[in-house]
Amino acid sequence: MSKSNRSGMSRRQALAAMGALALSARIGAAGAETNETSFKGIGLQLYTLRDPARDDLPGTLKKVREMGWEYVQWSGMPNLPAEEIRAHLDEAGLTAVAAHCGIEGFEDDFENQVAFWKTVGALDVAPGGMMRDCRGSLEAWLRGAARLDAVGAKLREVGMRLSYHNHDYEFERYPEDPRTKLEILFDETDAENLYAELDLAWVHVGGADPAEILLQYTNRCPVIHAKDVAEARLLRRRQFMPLGQGVLDWDAIFVAGKKAGVEWWIYEQDNADRDIFECAQESYDFLKKHLLT
Repeated sequence: MSKSNRSGMSRRQALAAMGALALSARIGAAGAETNETSFKGIGLQLYTLRDPARDDLPGTLKKVREMGWEYVQWSGMPNLPAEEIRAHLDEAGLTAVAAHCGIEGFEDDFENQVAFWKTVGALDVAPGGMMRDCRGSLEAWLRGAARLDAVGAKLREVGMRLSYHNHDYEFERYPEDPRTKLEILFDETDAENLYAELDLAWVHVGGADPAEILLQYTNRCPVIHAKDVAEARLLRRRQFMPLGQGVLDWDAIFVAGKKAGVEWWIYEQDNADRDIFECAQESYDFLKKHLLT
């Protein structure tokens, strides 16, 4: 991308228009019948490589592309202006299809946040969990759901899509409601305003079946985190694994994901017991074998 195209409202306006066109058909599918042809590709959640990126962002992104990855989710990376992020991605030959960010920025400064993420190229955005001030009670959780729904509605109008990324605590329940917190969240929000960025390993840790949850949210989980986990804890934390080397039933998950209309399978690994670049390469090879060949 040339320097003349990296900044300025004309570029952002063009990105907004293209974003709206690119996303309009996908958003309309939320209430449609199961779509088994919605698959778009595989990607890497850059949070996986946050430690090496902290020391050498250009070199880390170059290695990502050399492994075979073409698409990434921007998260856990150095705090940079949008134009610099896009320049780094373009230089490495990578495309950001999604990003992790809090919703507070959209609540406080909507237009600039939209411009930022469209400059990066990420039309799918998601917070990494429920806002901390909306977790302590059922009332607070419902307040958080309303906030997410409102932001998602505004993003839909500008051609973007808001999702929610789960951990294991969303499978807990409040005493006064028989539903899980995840079920409450998606029951109380519009399917076109809030999508489910299901983290499959955390679904498993939470005691649910990832394949069943994918099917439960058919046409509502366009971007998911493909993550694997060891059964036993490592001291006080969960040990995550390269894809196919943990306990998840990937044969069932791939079948369910196709039926559920998953567009992007984004590999993420929170920690590793060996070189994280090796894990990322093995996970790329795993997804390529099962989804690209």
